[in-house]
Amino acid sequence: EVVGYCSILFSKKKISNQVENAFTLSKSEKEYLLLLARNTINEYISNDVIPKINKEEVPENLKTKCGAFVTLHKNGKLRGCIGRFGEEQALYQVVQDMAIASSTQDSRFPRVTEEELSELDIEISVLTPLKKIESIDEFELGKHGIYIKKGYASGTFLPQVAHGKNWTKEEFLGYCSREKAGIGWNGWRSADLYTYEAIIFDEKELKK
Repeated sequence: EVVGYCSILFSKKKISNQVENAFTLSKSEKEYLLLLARNTINEYISNDVIPKINKEEVPENLKTKCGAFVTLHKNGKLRGCIGRFGEEQALYQVVQDMAIASSTQDSRFPRVTEEELSELDIEISVLTPLKKIESIDEFELGKHGIYIKKGYASGTFLPQVAHGKNWTKEEFLGYCSREKAGIGWNGWRSADLYTYEAIIFDEKELKK
């Protein structure tokens, strides 16, 4: 069971040094995003309503434009995961959109039901911009996520996919290439490879 991917957005704009080199989130900012995701999923599933956000109340740091994935677990098992790369939207907006997508649009799972809401644990992965690499020597297993692109085919594994597995770099790339990009086990060898990092946090972690 692995974390999947959804739409990928790119921007030709210059990458912000704040996001690339020093972007961090405080505990209160993480709590804001998790509560936003939780309230959005609850309202959308229960009432088919997207909660309105008062932009003036959003912490300034969360208006930074960067990507994010929202992952849902139920009883320790994956229940949905969709995310977006890119610099087209503010972080808080991406999290709200992906909260809806992960609970209703992940093709691997049926739509989340109202009865399941109390059983879900929400995890958010805030992504740094993609960095193209020329060699897998530039890829650090467990630290970096990988994005593989070949023609119209693409796929990604978040950094945490490697946790608890005894995969080598080649196996990590092979599984992503075959299972996510759909270009075969060795397809990554002739594909464009990109790395990124993630700030990962979940509801269980912040309740400790």
